[in-house]
Formats: sequence, structure tokens, C-alpha cells
Amino acid sequence: MEEDPYWFSFALIIIFSILLKLLIKNKKSATIIKKNLPPSPPSLPLIGHLHLFKQPIQRSLQTLSQNYGNILLLRCGSRTVLLVSSPSGAEDCFTTNDVVFANRPRLLASDHFNYNNSTVAVTPYGDLWRNLRRIMTLEILSSSRNNAFSSVRQEEVKLLREKLIQSCGKGMIKIDLKSKFVEHSFNVMTMMIAGKRYFGEDVEDEEEAKRIRGVIRESVDLCGAPNMGDFLPFLQWMDLLGVERKMVGLMKKMDRFLQELVDENGGDGSEVKVKKLMIHNLLELRETEPEYYTDEIIKGIVMVLLVAGTDTSSTTLEWAMSLLLNHPTAMERIKAEIDANVGQGRLLDEQDLPKLHYLQNVISETLRLYPPVPLLVPHEASEDCVVGNFDVPQGAMLLVNAWAIHRDPKVWVNPTEFMPERFEGWNSDEGFRLIPFGAGRRGCPGAALANRVIGLALGTLIQSFEWERIGEEEVDMTEYLGLTMPKVKPLEAMCKVREPMP
Repeated sequence: MEEDPYWFSFALIIIFSILLKLLIKNKKSATIIKKNLPPSPPSLPLIGHLHLFKQPIQRSLQTLSQNYGNILLLRCGSRTVLLVSSPSGAEDCFTTNDVVFANRPRLLASDHFNYNNSTVAVTPYGDLWRNLRRIMTLEILSSSRNNAFSSVRQEEVKLLREKLIQSCGKGMIKIDLKSKFVEHSFNVMTMMIAGKRYFGEDVEDEEEAKRIRGVIRESVDLCGAPNMGDFLPFLQWMDLLGVERKMVGLMKKMDRFLQELVDENGGDGSEVKVKKLMIHNLLELRETEPEYYTDEIIKGIVMVLLVAGTDTSSTTLEWAMSLLLNHPTAMERIKAEIDANVGQGRLLDEQDLPKLHYLQNVISETLRLYPPVPLLVPHEASEDCVVGNFDVPQGAMLLVNAWAIHRDPKVWVNPTEFMPERFEGWNSDEGFRLIPFGAGRRGCPGAALANRVIGLALGTLIQSFEWERIGEEEVDMTEYLGLTMPKVKPLEAMCKVREPMP
């Protein structure tokens, strides 16, 4: 039988293509071998080092760093991950290579929960990000804007206090502090954003409040759960666990809520209310450039403010009170400091906070031991770079284990001990030993606001009430990793109105 020349040619092309691909791969491998890559633990086929990511992840990654080095290169399925667990390594990433690591990796959650990567938290480094960051720092979260909303935060703390007074009566009762902190933090953010409260007796629509609380809680939990599809794409394509389907459904509900907020505040073309809220600032910007400031951009900013502002503050308040209940002498010292600087004739306010040095030390120590986002938000290398004298390839996902840095015995004396005194005379510019809110271009723009919310609430609760543990046993301090780092066991405590009442 005569051979078909077309099939023969096609076979040659296939063979040539395979040989060419192998040749290119070998050349790339030779190039990589010549590079001084960071050390890497033994890996498994296909999944690489994913089997080493055990819960709680920040602890398992700390163990890896202790065994193999503070700068590691991990292979997680199809992704290359740079794990940094030292202040010097973090400094290299967020100073020398700040622009290189200013990008975010493309993840399933950022696609579905961030309006297709268009929010300030995840959008790629470039003109859009610069403009969104400018809006956040100059229009929404500037010092002047934070000052303008101080009365809102003061009012919300008073409402929290009054509710606890009503619950206590004249005795000591058990209080679910976790739920109280979540409710308070959520109300603070929604009142500043849209002048609307979703917890408490004066909630306008209980069903709406219940619905949105559930949507945000589910969204935070789903985004915080490890998604293997981000590292093994074939799992994402199959979506066997229905992760993507859940994200799509939740985002539709979230978008409906956010659109209602926009429309209620003049986003539907109606007259904007007189009171100047955060959302009004955004809508005014849309009036100047409607093609740029679309509903998606505005809703994305509101969503970031709401989710990040609520979860960070409530979680830190819960950890702080847990630590103080386990260290009652520290709580008594805060109380004495407030009495000396504020007195018992009035409630403390935000203007008092700079004078309350020990209270600030307690908050700093809480953020050191329990940073809100223990691995920070991931970054991605836009080009090859050098970190700690190691070569890092373009496209590597950067994970900075802030939790491990904050507990490194080479960096901190008695790192696992609760010692607020260590921050006496602390200089915030002392390297990268304390980075609870990240650093560099993509550091959290809401850090100053979070400190005000946490300081005012924590100080007021200590000034107004006596607090004790429920039993003799210490409060359980076990943590697990979500989008933030919540306690496994929600905090409950015994509460009694303090006499004399301020």
C-alpha cells in the first residue's frame, strides 16, 4: 500500500514539535539550575508541597520555616509559592521589591467576590489600582474623614454599652462577647458607609438585616477556606465540591444588597441625602466621571470596606478580651490608666486614646500574637527578583507568614508570652517585626480606623464593666484560619456593671 505523504508529514511535524518542546524545557531547566533559588522541602508528584499545608496553616508553615529556612520556594500544584517568615525577608519584599510584588495572584475568590478583580484589594497593580487606592486614602479613610465619623463610632459604643447594662441589671451575667463584637463592628461600618444599622432594637428591616448578615458570614467563610482549585486547575474545572457554584450564588446576593445601598443613597438618580456618608463621596465622584466610577467600582469599594472593616475589628476585639481575661492584672492596669486620664465622670472618647499608652500596648500585643490576616493577603511577582540573596522567579505567589515573624524568638523576647510592656517606647519604624496590616504599597489603608474602633470599644467596656472568666479555667486560645484568624471557641465572659458608673 502506498504511504500517504500528508500523514507522513503530519507525523514528522508532531515528532519535531515534541523534540522542540523537550529541548526548550531542558534549556529552561538548565537556566533554573544556574539560579540561586530558595531552599525547598521534598515534594510529591503533581501536588508538590500542598500536603504540607495543614490546619492551622500558619503553624504548619512556621514549622517548615524552622526546618528549612525563613525564605522557601514551594511548589503548590501548578503554582510556585515564595514563603517568607523573617523581618529581613519581608523588608526585601515590601521595600526593595515593593513594585515587583504589588500585584495579586488570580484566584477564584477574587474573580467572583471582587467584581472580576476590580476592587482595591485584588485589582492588578496599575492605573486602576492607583486611582482606587487614592480614593481610599484621600477620600474615604483619610484622617479628616476618620475624625468626621468619630461621633458615629462614639454613638455605637454607647449603644453597645447600654445594651450590656440592660442585660446585666444589678448582677453578674454571662455575655456572648463574640456576637456583641460582630454586631458592633458591623453597625459601625454600615453607619459610616450608608447611615444604616443592621443590629439592635431600631433595625428598620429585620429580614433584610438577617439576610445580609448571613450572606457576609458565608462569604467570609468561603473565601477563607483553602480552595485546591486555585492550585490544581483541573479540580476547579470539575468543581466537584461546588465551590464556584456557591461563590456565584453568594455574590449574586451580595451584589443585590450592595446595589440597594447605592440606590437608597441617590445612586438611582434620586436626590442625595444631606448627611455626608462614605457612599455619598463615591456617588459624587461618579457624577464627575460616570464612565469611570461605575456601579461595580462603587459597590466593590463598599464591599471591601464592609467585609475588611467588620471582620478585622471584631476578631481583634475578641482576642484582646480573651487575653485580658487570662491576664486580669493587665485589665486592672488599663482600668487604672483610664481612671487616671479620663476619670469616672464621663465616658472616654477617641481624643483620650493617645493618652492611654498601656491600652495601646495591649492592642499592639494582641495584633502581634493574633494578627488579623496571619499570612497577609497574597502578592505575586511581576518579574524575576532577588529576596534575601535568593533568586525568585516571575509569577511566584508571595506568602508572608506574619504570625511566624511575630512569634520568632530571634526577633522577640519570650515571643509566645502576653507582655504588653514590650511596646513601651516602641518605635513603629523598627523594621518589619510587627506587620499585622501588611506593608508597602498594598498595606491595609484602614489600619488607623481599625485602631480607633478597637481602642474605643475595648477601653469603654473596661471602663464601664467588671469582667471575669466563666470558670476557673483559662479562656481557650485555640485559633483556626479563615479569611481572618478567629477563635475556635467563641468568647463568653461574666459581666457586671462597674460602680460607680461613669
